Amino acid sequence: MRCFMTKIDDQFMRDVLNVVDIIPLGRVATYGQIARLIGRPRNARLVGKALSKAGGYGKHPCHRVVTANGRLVPGWIDQRPMLVAENIPFRDENHVDIKRCLWQGM
Repeated sequence: MRCFMTKIDDQFMRDVLNVVDIIPLGRVATYGQIARLIGRPRNARLVGKALSKAGGYGKHPCHRVVTANGRLVPGWIDQRPMLVAENIPFRDENHVDIKRCLWQGM
């Protein structure tokens, strides 16, 4: 199996952040969902990589993005408190209740 990295260019970053910016308060989206919405369905991991660099692009609600099963970003200690403040329901300490809070997209 060949692996390759797709470069994160400014347009990709803008596309990702444009979607992140419209995730409503009290809802979460998944990396794969964002990838599909920007027309790059096979690039969920690249969306995650882009979001890890989003701080250099201003303030965006990146804390509202989780994995397909609702897992939070490992090591990001501020993500859970930010989601709790928005009344996001949790299944356990590290997973949001994705069935109850998944944003249905555009």
